[in-house]
Amino acid sequence: MELATLTSKGQITLPIQIRRKLRLSQGDKVIFFEDGGRIVLQNSNAVTLAHFQSAMRGAADEAGFEQPDDVQAYIKSLRKEKGRKHASSTPYTLNRRLTKSR
Repeated sequence: MELATLTSKGQITLPIQIRRKLRLSQGDKVIFFEDGGRIVLQNSNAVTLAHFQSAMRGAADEAGFEQPDDVQAYIKSLRKEKGRKHASSTPYTLNRRLTKSR
């Protein structure tokens, strides 16, 4: 069990053991919610990831991805395609620095 003191501004410092368990670092956000009469504190990144994974469940199968490498290869191909479209639609001229043509 850990103990923290509430300041006059309603702030507490989370004990290091709690921060480590929740994998929290400076600037991270936390979520508070009630569960069966208890107040629960969670790392917002973990909650967001869990919701995203739940929402995306089955999408990889539908898209035909069988391995994590398939997803990475798809992302690389999208980035490469986007780069080609950007390069062909945005003319640049070379002055002292790279600037957009008008």
